[in-house]
Amino acid sequence: MTQLFILDVPENTPVVTVAGQAPEVTVDRIGPYFRITADTPIVIDRRATGCRHAVWYSSIAGLVRSRITQWDKDALRIEPA
Repeated sequence: MTQLFILDVPENTPVVTVAGQAPEVTVDRIGPYFRITADTPIVIDRRATGCRHAVWYSSIAGLVRSRITQWDKDALRIEPA
């Protein structure tokens, strides 16, 4: 299972919204964080989020049994470790 955590602040909401649009992705909350999970890799398109680079590259708060395989100006891809 792929899991990532994103701090619940207004700047990060577009990242969570775009991630949650994929049918295989589940978004819930744990404390002040959004937890995004899926049984498959999670891919988030940066342009779809409308985030500027500074927000994009600071949005991840943590991972559980997962690893980042792409995090560039185009997309964020997280896969099971």
